Amino acid sequence: MATTEPIRNKKQLRQLADYFLKRGKLRNYALIVLGACTVLRISDLLALKWSDVYNAEKDEIYTHITVTEKKTGKTRTIALNHQAIAALRACLPHRKGAFIFSSNRKIDKAISRVQAWRIIHAAVVTLGIAGKISCHSLRKTWGYHACTSQKVPPAIIMEIYNHSSYTITRRYLGITQDELDAAYFSVELF
Repeated sequence: MATTEPIRNKKQLRQLADYFLKRGKLRNYALIVLGACTVLRISDLLALKWSDVYNAEKDEIYTHITVTEKKTGKTRTIALNHQAIAALRACLPHRKGAFIFSSNRKIDKAISRVQAWRIIHAAVVTLGIAGKISCHSLRKTWGYHACTSQKVPPAIIMEIYNHSSYTITRRYLGITQDELDAAYFSVELF
């Protein structure tokens, strides 16, 4: 089985999100943005309901959400950045049912993991984005960019992913030898 890769190129990530936004497919746009911004596994992402992210009485998107991960059983609080909030806000007027990522066929049921993969895969193929890109790529993408361009400390990235060691996190993020070489060459001490 091939290992899923993060989307390393921010321009390609933007193209993937814009692919759906420009076509008015706001649910799918929110899938890409929230998948990359929240670092949730696809099963946890698809389980999100509007009540988890939106206060209808105050007409506001929450700044934080609390999720109990299916895989680990651990409860996490996740901050929603302005990009995630904007994607939810765009999707909100078009909501169908309780789930953010509602199925078009069955009300009050989220799309399946397979359908999420089909959505992402079709767009990646159409856009010509190379690599082994899947739903899990969205989760990996945040960590990759946090590590390589945003300089988020490794301990924080490990904590966000619930990894027990940085070796696991490094392997998970798919740091390449070229990127390690670039780091060596970029630091001039004398």
